[in-house]
Amino acid sequence: MKNKPLVISGLVLLLLIFVAVILSPLYKQAPRRMKPVFKGRIAIVIDDWGYHLDNLPIAGQIKQPLTCAVLPGLKNSREVSQRLHKLGFEIILHLPMEPKGKLRLEKDTIAVNMGREQMRRILDKDLTSVIFAKGVSNHMGSRVTEDINSSAMIMLEIKKHNLYFLDSFVTAKSVCAPLAGKMGLRFARRDVFLDNRDEPEYIREQVKILKNLTQTRGVAVGIGHDRRATLLVLKEMLPQLAKEGYKFVFVSEIARVER
Repeated sequence: MKNKPLVISGLVLLLLIFVAVILSPLYKQAPRRMKPVFKGRIAIVIDDWGYHLDNLPIAGQIKQPLTCAVLPGLKNSREVSQRLHKLGFEIILHLPMEPKGKLRLEKDTIAVNMGREQMRRILDKDLTSVIFAKGVSNHMGSRVTEDINSSAMIMLEIKKHNLYFLDSFVTAKSVCAPLAGKMGLRFARRDVFLDNRDEPEYIREQVKILKNLTQTRGVAVGIGHDRRATLLVLKEMLPQLAKEGYKFVFVSEIARVER
């Protein structure tokens, strides 16, 4: 009988070992997911908001940062600015500027024959319809952005409002980058147009080009437009790119004074 406690203790120990073996898989921690390697920052701009409100429901399903360029003086300019801002997107004024060639112009388009005072009045008025604006980009504007005097005048007015300037870069002869550096204006420039063709497959390929450019340079800016196909492709592709290590940012986060 003296060995009875030892026998009981042994049985208890065996039972505990058995239970531990059976239950241990249930308590194993899931393997820790490795954070994706950071591959760069992408700013995506959606141009030409203001004509209608049709695509706001799709935009509301995109959870990554977008910078939305709103045209001034249109029926929906103010409302779309408010609603996009409420969705958490960054708003910029998409300022109409004179292009080369005979294209249809928006009302109060900045032109090379204007003086600084006239440009100032237009900019001030436009900012009352595109509320919450953090910056300005050019809508068309190949003639203006190639002209040193016109570009300097409007960019000085933009700086007075403490806004940044995004060059849509519609002409390789743009003088905006060096001018912005000289005047201390925060500046960014478009790298890739995403939807020159309103076709999902084309847009997907352009997003891939933007991704690859970002991996090479560390930062890149892509511009698309307020179109259903564009927004649906972005809704589809951006979450996966984020998982791969690309960080989506507003243009204000990458705009800087060029030195």
